[in-house]
Amino acid sequence: MKLGFGLYRHMLNDAHYKFAKQCGATHLVIHLVDYFGHEKNNKTQANQPIGESGGWGNAGDGKLWSLEMLLKLKKEINAHGLELEAIENFDPSIWHDILLDGPKKEKQMELVKEQIRIVGKAGIPVFGYNFSLAGVSSRTIGPYARGNAQSVGMEGEPDKTPIPNGMVWNMVYDRHAPKGTLPSIDHDELWKRLQYFLDQIIPVAEAAGVVMAAHPDDPPMPYIRNTPRLVYQPDMYQKLIDMKPSTSNQLEFCLGSIAEMTEGDVHEATGFYSKQDKIAYVHFRNVIGKVPHYKEVFVDEGDIDMLRILRILKKNNFSGVLIPDHTPQMTCEGPWYAGMAYAMGYMKAALNSVNSE
Repeated sequence: MKLGFGLYRHMLNDAHYKFAKQCGATHLVIHLVDYFGHEKNNKTQANQPIGESGGWGNAGDGKLWSLEMLLKLKKEINAHGLELEAIENFDPSIWHDILLDGPKKEKQMELVKEQIRIVGKAGIPVFGYNFSLAGVSSRTIGPYARGNAQSVGMEGEPDKTPIPNGMVWNMVYDRHAPKGTLPSIDHDELWKRLQYFLDQIIPVAEAAGVVMAAHPDDPPMPYIRNTPRLVYQPDMYQKLIDMKPSTSNQLEFCLGSIAEMTEGDVHEATGFYSKQDKIAYVHFRNVIGKVPHYKEVFVDEGDIDMLRILRILKKNNFSGVLIPDHTPQMTCEGPWYAGMAYAMGYMKAALNSVNSE
């Protein structure tokens, strides 16, 4: 197992590479989508993006991340003694109609395929994605963690505000879309859209040497913003895997999201999927409670036995990357940095302990 660090787009610079290395990371999982365009999001504090019903801001310009750009970025990361393990999430500007089954879905599928080929040529082994219409939504911010540290959680029923036309996955891809909201669909329809996506993209990923890693729903509710969700119980991950059997069809295994699910057990799920060698990388974070009432907390204070998780992963020969994903904000001049350093210190010590057993 390897210790990794997740960085948002605006953090892709020397200072944050040095910070990641100083925390003990050897690998990076990066975001190239800018989630912080909304005025309510704060790039200075660098916490999780929060945009409420207004979303996270505008999507990109529909252009692919070029091979030249990715190679340059990879070279900068390597210069700091780090490896680029994964890119997390497509820009909605190149796949909104794949999610929505819109008129541009076939054209956009060719863009997505080419993006995967480029990622493969750049030597980046994993691409994470979240096949969701509402994206991450319905969360609140409060003093939820130990010592009243500010964190994220869910307090009651999810947001039922319909998603406006021109928005998907929390981002606006068409600022001039006609007034109105997304039409209602059921779970079967969303699974059909996922099947189309997997049938098209997995063979391309195989040829490119790229693993596609699916994130579970966050929060894991059956419906959010009047749209259905795909993976809101642990066994639903198996359905996704079975839809397109392949070494390139794997999971972005978020411990926090899985622990928040109302059914199953996160420790058993970790064993079940790691035994199948279906975990691409792990979001190593902890929570208290389950939807619709949960709180994200420090890595050592939640419902998940993190050392037990590491032992399960070791037993099943998981050799991938663990990242803290996100953490509570600590009360100091650098809330994000302190929270991340605390999580990474715990992870490094825990990993060393389990590896020495």
